[in-house]
Amino acid sequence: MLRSILISALIAVASLGAARADDLPSWTDGPVKQAVVDFVTTATTEGSPGWIAPADRIATFDNDGTLWAEQPMYFQAMFVMDRVRALAPDHPEWTTTQPFKAVLDGDMHALAEAGQKGLMELVAATHSGMTADEFEAIVKDWIATARHPKLERPYTSAIYAPMVELLTYLRANGFETWIVSGGGIDFMRPWVESAYGIPPQQVVGSQIAESYQVIDGKPQMVRESGIFFVDDGPGKPVGIHRHIGKRPVLAVGNSDGDYQMLEYVTAAEGPRLGLILHHTDAAREFAYDRESHIGKLDKALTDAPEKGWVVIDMARDWKTVFPPAP
Repeated sequence: MLRSILISALIAVASLGAARADDLPSWTDGPVKQAVVDFVTTATTEGSPGWIAPADRIATFDNDGTLWAEQPMYFQAMFVMDRVRALAPDHPEWTTTQPFKAVLDGDMHALAEAGQKGLMELVAATHSGMTADEFEAIVKDWIATARHPKLERPYTSAIYAPMVELLTYLRANGFETWIVSGGGIDFMRPWVESAYGIPPQQVVGSQIAESYQVIDGKPQMVRESGIFFVDDGPGKPVGIHRHIGKRPVLAVGNSDGDYQMLEYVTAAEGPRLGLILHHTDAAREFAYDRESHIGKLDKALTDAPEKGWVVIDMARDWKTVFPPAP
């Protein structure tokens, strides 16, 4: 009897070990995967030097270029352009007014020349003047129907399978997973839970100005034309402090826009881990870094060894990039 109990226990332990070893099946066995597993293992082993109390296990992830693709341009920019085209019949003046004319003509050079100011004009025209509920419905409709121009799949299928595995692995080990992105908070919240398993209240992002109004007897949040907060670069630690109220122990990014978040998280006392996704896979996705107009990775890549940040080489460290196309 005792012998059978011991055998059953050993089988159970072996099965548990196999499950843990296979928590990241899309990751290539090697130093990067091992660094992640070692961090999580020690963080969840009470009495180990790397133990992290459950209440402090907070992980933050950038979105564009970290959880889903971002080339040839940010997906929210694609959404903005589609909104301009959809609204154009009601705005004949846009055919002669920049930057709207550039969008309608498909003139990417003129659109680039419009710069940040032009982008803000487009966002103001396409994201404001409606209630939060109306905007959410528009985003849900777009995300359900739009397709990536090169990958030819829905945008929510242009997410990275290895990162979804990492999110699931962290949550299974008692971590809270948060998105901290330069993208619009209200653009991400309608779909991130179904894509990543991250609830909308755990999203930090750039925000448009809003006001509380009672419309036809119904309390509403109304979206206005001004920008309230930009959650990028040095804004990311500010967003973390405002929304989370506690310094995370793990941060994941892919560009210099994530530098300050990685720095803020990993410079604190105690066990910390910073991960940078380096886009090196032109065959399965896109290859870019220091000279890219989108997701530029220069200073963070240079400083990673000194800072102790682990660089994920997409071509080398991921067996697969995207989930199966629907």
